[in-house]
Amino acid sequence: MARPRILVVGAGFAGVECVRRLERGLIPGEAEIALVAPFSYQLYLPLLPQVAAGVLTPQSVAISLRRSQKHRTRIIPGGAIGVDPRAKICVIRKITDEIVYEPYDYIVLSPGSITRTFDIPGLLDHARGMKTLAEAAYVRDHVIAQLDLADASHDEHERASRLQFVVVGGGYAGTETAACLQRLTSNAIKRYPRLDPKLIKWHLIDIAPKLMPELGDKLGSSALEVLRARGIEVSLGVSVAEATAETVTFTDGRVLPCRTLIWTAGVAASPLVATFDAETVRGRLAVTAEMSLPGFDGVFALGDCAAVPDLSKGDGAVCPPTAQHAMRQGRRAADNLIATLRNQPLKPYVHKDLGLVVDLGGKDAVSKPLGVEMHGVAAQAVARGYHWSALRTNVAKVRVMTNWVLNAVAGDDFVRTGFQSRNPAKLRDFEYTDAYLTPAQVREHTAALHTGT
Repeated sequence: MARPRILVVGAGFAGVECVRRLERGLIPGEAEIALVAPFSYQLYLPLLPQVAAGVLTPQSVAISLRRSQKHRTRIIPGGAIGVDPRAKICVIRKITDEIVYEPYDYIVLSPGSITRTFDIPGLLDHARGMKTLAEAAYVRDHVIAQLDLADASHDEHERASRLQFVVVGGGYAGTETAACLQRLTSNAIKRYPRLDPKLIKWHLIDIAPKLMPELGDKLGSSALEVLRARGIEVSLGVSVAEATAETVTFTDGRVLPCRTLIWTAGVAASPLVATFDAETVRGRLAVTAEMSLPGFDGVFALGDCAAVPDLSKGDGAVCPPTAQHAMRQGRRAADNLIATLRNQPLKPYVHKDLGLVVDLGGKDAVSKPLGVEMHGVAAQAVARGYHWSALRTNVAKVRVMTNWVLNAVAGDDFVRTGFQSRNPAKLRDFEYTDAYLTPAQVREHTAALHTGT
């Protein structure tokens, strides 16, 4: 009898934790495991702003998938672009652009999310994101390049546009990105004696009335004070009306000369969700508390693409798309999949949020572990302690700690690699959102597969 085939889609927090649990929980030979991922690493996403600021190297937050002591998962280098749940076939575009068809008996959907965008003129053509390792590396190069170009320019208008930076999104990603990069430029300007430090201006804007409302009024206000004390102009209740190569227009009518627009205004579930004709909650698949997808045999969904009921809160609440929920959902989904194979009862996912941490760079941070509000050096210790302990391998922990110590002792570095300086690097260039198939296209592919054409 053939062994059941388990296919896990996505190597984020949820997918990797699920695979690790399956490797440890399954008896050798009990099932075949395959993982679809474009890269053979798990990206520790919360530390991307520190990569953009040069505090951490890209390699230190790219955690190898092949370091597992019980590694027996086949990794398919590519991305799932469609699923036919009736034929139980996943359509995969490999990194060579070759289309392959992966049959499965059970599939775990954890493709994560993409940057949420809106129909704003010029946004997709001129904004840069902070969702991938390549984007973080590019943003760092781009910001330092603006300093270099401004220093070499004799045109006052060009200098002004190159030295103004706009970050959209008052959540954790946007706030940390603005804080870390502003700290980088503040330290770098000392190496540019021809530039007036007062010309460098950072703007953080968000359409919401409060900064990081999940932190509560007190900590949100503390973070706001830290940012404004550094000279970052924070505008709430404001968004982008239009973007061009050299200007950004706000919805309050202001037009800023600006060549750097970083867009971190939330996320949306992976377009892979649209493959399924299933109920959704704000674009995320509506799953049971056991993370199975009702009406679809052998399908589990978790992480950013799934609206997993938050049983600790009740009243129809769903778990927020955070790393700590994704990791724990991955473990529970693996346990439930193993229970399914062994005809055992499934268990619901229940987890109380452990709190929030926001690293603002240097000695600044705000944290709320287990409901305890903290700010300053103590909050920074908690924030970095949490991230360090969450890293999956000892190698990653050593690299990150070494980077932190080196940065604290030696200070910032202002080198741009130039690896992507001649390549397109806007939102659409990194997330490949136009690669996904419609349900009809998926059926065409699988139908052709069955007929042998």
